[in-house]
Amino acid sequence: MSQPQEVEILLVEDSPTDARLAMRALERGNVANRTIWVQDGAEALDYLFCRGQYANRRPCAQPRLVLLDLKLPKMDGIEVLEKIKADDRMREIPVVMMTSSAEDVDLHRAYQLGVNSYIVKPMNATDFSKAVSEAGFYWMLVNKAPQE
Repeated sequence: MSQPQEVEILLVEDSPTDARLAMRALERGNVANRTIWVQDGAEALDYLFCRGQYANRRPCAQPRLVLLDLKLPKMDGIEVLEKIKADDRMREIPVVMMTSSAEDVDLHRAYQLGVNSYIVKPMNATDFSKAVSEAGFYWMLVNKAPQE
């Protein structure tokens, strides 16, 4: 009998306020065992590719969902998305872009690169928490993903 798989979400968000709101919403929704929070695009790739401070992380233990902000320090969300979707080991991980940008150019570029969903962050905390919770619920519990 196989052991239950730990369900992990990678949250890539530079705003501590937005990150706290998102993690609280995901915890309340009970959609993951844990949420890993990184604050910039370079750290997100280090986590996913098991480099730097994450070099000892098990490479096969990839997150089941990546919640990715667009405007990030060091490397923006578009660059991170491009690297994720270009790698055979990570291509199937759902990536949800959560951003304040409603710019058509950002939206089109994200979909060209294979984003699974693009959510414009609501301005107030209640609506933001609800959007995160609904996205997490859908991608973690409703959507049927291939098993490894």
